[in-house]
Amino acid sequence: VTADEGILRATGSGVPPVTKDYCIIYNSNWISLPKSLDNATFRTLENLTSTVLCDSSELPAGLMKDKAVAVMRGNCTFLEKARIAQSLGAKMLLIASKARLSLISDNKTGFEDVTLPVALIRYSDIVDMQLVLGNEINVTMYSPPLPEFDCSMVVIFLIAVFTVALGGYWSGVAELENLKAVASPGERETRRKKEENVTFTPVTVILFVVICCVMLVLLYFFYKWLVYVIISVFCLASAMSLYNCLAALIGEIPFGQCRITFCNKNIEVRLIFLAAFCIAAAVVWAVFRNEDRWAWILQDILGIAFCLNFIKTLKMPNFKSCVILLGLLLLYDVFFVFITPFITKNGASIMVEVAAGPFGNSEKLPVVIRVPRLEYSASTLCDLPFSLLGFGDIIVPGLLVAYCRRFDVQTRSSSVYYISCTIAYAVGMVLTFIVLALMKMGQPALLYLVPCTLITSSLVAWKRKQMKKFWKGSSYQVGWMP
Repeated sequence: VTADEGILRATGSGVPPVTKDYCIIYNSNWISLPKSLDNATFRTLENLTSTVLCDSSELPAGLMKDKAVAVMRGNCTFLEKARIAQSLGAKMLLIASKARLSLISDNKTGFEDVTLPVALIRYSDIVDMQLVLGNEINVTMYSPPLPEFDCSMVVIFLIAVFTVALGGYWSGVAELENLKAVASPGERETRRKKEENVTFTPVTVILFVVICCVMLVLLYFFYKWLVYVIISVFCLASAMSLYNCLAALIGEIPFGQCRITFCNKNIEVRLIFLAAFCIAAAVVWAVFRNEDRWAWILQDILGIAFCLNFIKTLKMPNFKSCVILLGLLLLYDVFFVFITPFITKNGASIMVEVAAGPFGNSEKLPVVIRVPRLEYSASTLCDLPFSLLGFGDIIVPGLLVAYCRRFDVQTRSSSVYYISCTIAYAVGMVLTFIVLALMKMGQPALLYLVPCTLITSSLVAWKRKQMKKFWKGSSYQVGWMP
C-alpha cells in the first residue's frame, strides 16, 4: 500500500481571512481527494488532539457533527479511528503525529463501510494552525497533480554544467603552467612548492570508493552524530576552497599587493582579508544553515567553490583511472539507491534515507546543491521544497572533464576532448531530468552521466586515433615549448 501527498488548506475567521497550507499524507486506495480547490468542501475544524479517539465514549455526542476532526495518533488503527469518527457524524479526519509522517497503511477488509477522508498531519502543524489562524478555522483537503517539470531544474543544470566546465578549464590552466615550468629549472622548483595537486592511481581509486561505501553505511546507522562531523568538515573544506578560488582571481589583479612580514614570511594583506571573509562565510552558513529563505544561496556558493577546488586539485593520471573511478561509483550509486531497499528492514533506499535524514532528523547533509522549487505542489510542501543535486554528480564526471582538458593541453588538441566531454555531461544531465520527470522519483544521476561522458570521450579518442595514448596518459615532454 502506498501513500499519497496532499494539501490541507486552512482558513481563519479574520477580515480579510488568512489562509495557510499544510502537508498531509493520505491513502488513495481508500479515498480520492479533489485535484483542485474548485471541487473541495470546507469544514469547520474541531481540535480534539487531547484524545486518540480509540473509543466512541471518549467524546460527547454531537461534538463532531459535520466537522473536520483532528485527533492524536494512538494504539488503535487509522481505520478504527475513521469508523468511530464517521459514526459520530464527522466529515473529515486528521490524525496528528509527532513523529515523521509515514505511509498510511492498514487492512481495508472489514472496513468497507468507511468512506470518511482520512489523512495524517504533523502535530506541530496543528499547533501552528491555531497560533496563526486562531481558534475558528475552516479546512479542506485536496491533492493537485505533480508538475511535469520544475524550472528550478534549469538553475541546477546551469550550476552543474558551469562548475564542471570551469573546473576542467582551471585544471587545464594549471597543466599548462606545469608544462611551461618543465623547461625552466628555477621555475620548476618554484612551481613544485606551489603544487597542491593529488594524483589518483587505480589503487587509490578503489580505496576511495571503499571509503565512500563505508561512510554511507556509517551515516545510515549513526546519522544523528556523524551529520555534525560532515557539517564541520564541509565548513572547513568549503572555506579553504572558496579561498583558493578567489585567491586565483585576485592573483590576476595587479593592485593592492602591499605585504606584511609574519613569521619570516611576506604575506599580502588582501589575502589576509580574503581568508577572514571566507571563514566568516562558512561560519554564517553553519549558524543559519536551517534558514530556508536564503541559506541555500550561501550553501550553493560554498558548494560550487568546493567542487571547483576538488576538480582542479585531484588529478586523474589517465583514462584508465577515470574508467575505474566512474564505473565503480556508478555501481555504488545504483546499489545504494535501487538494491538496498531489498535489504533494509523498512524497504527504504540507504542513499535516499541518508539524503533525507533518517528517522526524521532535522539536520540535512550539506553535500548538495539545492535550489527552491518554483512550481507549487504537495511534494514541495511536504518533503522536497528544494531541487537537489549531490556534489558527487558534479565532481565525479568533472574529474573526467578535467583529464580531457589536461590531455588537450598535453597533445595540443584544440580543446576537442574538453568541449565534447562537457557537452556529453550536459546531455547526461538533460537525460537525467527527463527520466526524473517521467518516473517521478529520485534518480542516481551517475547512471546517465557516466555512460554519456565515458562513451563520448572514448569515441573522440578512437576517431582521432589516440586511444592508446588517451588510455595510458601523456607524460610531460621535456622539450615542450609554448
